[in-house]
Amino acid sequence: MELMEAIKGRRSIRKYKADMPSDEDIGFVLEAARWAPSWANTQCWEFILVKDSETKRKLADVLSENNPARRACEQAPLIVAACAQKEKSGYFKRNTATDKGDWLMFDVALALQNLTLAAHSRGLGTVHVGFFDSRKAAEILQVPRQAEIVELLPFGYPDTEGKVSPRKPIEEFVFYNKYGQRKA
Repeated sequence: MELMEAIKGRRSIRKYKADMPSDEDIGFVLEAARWAPSWANTQCWEFILVKDSETKRKLADVLSENNPARRACEQAPLIVAACAQKEKSGYFKRNTATDKGDWLMFDVALALQNLTLAAHSRGLGTVHVGFFDSRKAAEILQVPRQAEIVELLPFGYPDTEGKVSPRKPIEEFVFYNKYGQRKA
């Protein structure tokens, strides 16, 4: 699959078939995540692969009742719980290096973008879930204090087509030389 085809074709999938992806496909997407760029190559991400039905049900319960991805967390054959080691990314000599603080969210997002595009290239679906009670999820998954759970990512073979969401024209989000200047 060509890169722009993967980027434009990837969709948020909220309904999955019961079939577990192969170990080869899971390894392929994890390898894609492994090669993501990160702050000073810290690679702060860590993933928990959740296959257990009871654990997936408990994780679904940390989403609000009206979260459209709640059912996907129960139904998908696998949930990738994306975690990050705290105070690693964005730090220099144990101090934050910029006014942005810990860069863990940024680095995990880069790894997950690679993972989701690799999954799509293999005919697999994902949906990014960020609206959940991360403290309860961390408790369920026994995430230690030095790490943080960033996202839940249901993962598997799509049982439905994802819908195409509209995109802003480039002219609406690109400025030249200074903020708000629309012409070069």
